[in-house]
Amino acid sequence: MTTETLEQEIQTLTAQLTGDMFKDMDIKDQIHNLTMKLNGVKPMDSSIDCVGCGS
Repeated sequence: MTTETLEQEIQTLTAQLTGDMFKDMDIKDQIHNLTMKLNGVKPMDSSIDCVGCGS
């Protein structure tokens, strides 16, 4: 995925947020995963990809 594609997907998901914490939980998780991929973030002291979130 390109940076532009990731940013567009994040914007699309953000537009779907309802303000209800429980309904938004899955969407926020997807946004978090995409943001980590976009920023190239991995857990501290980790040389492998994050198993918990798939980033």
